[in-house]
Amino acid sequence: MQYKQSVAVNVRLLLSGRLEGIGYFTHETLKRITRQNPDIHFWFLFDRPFSSEFIYGTNVTPVVLFPQARHPFLYVWWFEFSIARWLKKHKPDLFLSPDGHGVLRSTVPQLLVMHDLAYEHFPKHMSLLQNQYFKYFMPRFAHHAAQLATVSQYSKADICKFYNISPQKIDVVYNGVKEFFAPINEIDKANVRAKFASGKEYFVYVGSVNPRKNVANILRAFDLFKTQSGSDVKLVIAGAKGWKTSEIFDVWNQMKFKTEVVFTGRLQEAELVQVLAAAQASLYPSLFEGFGVPPLEAMACGVPVITSNISSLPEISGDAALYVSPQNVPDIAAKITALATNSHLRASLIQKGFAHYKQYTWDRTAHLLWQSCLKVLG
Repeated sequence: MQYKQSVAVNVRLLLSGRLEGIGYFTHETLKRITRQNPDIHFWFLFDRPFSSEFIYGTNVTPVVLFPQARHPFLYVWWFEFSIARWLKKHKPDLFLSPDGHGVLRSTVPQLLVMHDLAYEHFPKHMSLLQNQYFKYFMPRFAHHAAQLATVSQYSKADICKFYNISPQKIDVVYNGVKEFFAPINEIDKANVRAKFASGKEYFVYVGSVNPRKNVANILRAFDLFKTQSGSDVKLVIAGAKGWKTSEIFDVWNQMKFKTEVVFTGRLQEAELVQVLAAAQASLYPSLFEGFGVPPLEAMACGVPVITSNISSLPEISGDAALYVSPQNVPDIAAKITALATNSHLRASLIQKGFAHYKQYTWDRTAHLLWQSCLKVLG
């Protein structure tokens, strides 16, 4: 077939059975974009053997380039040498990079999706080498690219501020909510509570256990809530252990009610949905988010949300959440108490949440991202 144009895409995060946030963004947008544009030839650039589930149509040609890019030194090798050499040879009309990494040693027009600048705000939450890589390369990628996309107005303003980028160069492409997040029936809720919380009601945190997610203050606030209320509600922490967690587990070890906290570790998607949907409320007082998907996923499950009043979270959660100052432990504890004792407040937030989350669809995300691509493709 004679294609109208060609687009090369960095798809190194399309990992079968291991799709994280940016990998899922890549999967959901490219699945739609490639199928809706059969006259465009897409080159998918992988850094390892790939699964056929990610080859969405006959207009997708997979390429594996060495080495596997999972370390700052290997990032440089893969992007600045392997991809740069491939781009020079094949000369696509656009290089699309959904994880924000660009190729400085290439003249091919580039569209980069920079999801957030967490490394600028919390450098101590990363390794020294990773931080040095991001500090050096990301602003250079941003200026070298023909166009940028990001996932919220907050992140757009952040990129403009830190990298002195014109707002006209940055498009906002909001994330979507995974379609399988939905309410469950009362029998299933009882079964989930029996399995994870000894049959008790519980609050839930869903996400990686790492400092930026503010898990330490969730634990402190839950301990204060239990001390003040005498409630038998439990806390479920549903997520894999991340990096630099020593403070988190020091706080947990010092809790008066540490036995009321359940760490599930990483859950499969089906079980994660059930654990979220059976909760009394979702706690997500993160210190920083470029977008913040978990509050929307809770809303889709019919679960009220407590989240932070900073970064992108008020923009994304709108009037469908209770807001807290993430560093204010008594404030978090007070909002937990409010949701534990006020059924009318819970019902109101659930109703607002159902209406609110539906504006964040992957169809919309894919459409917005392709509009950004078209700006470069002309």
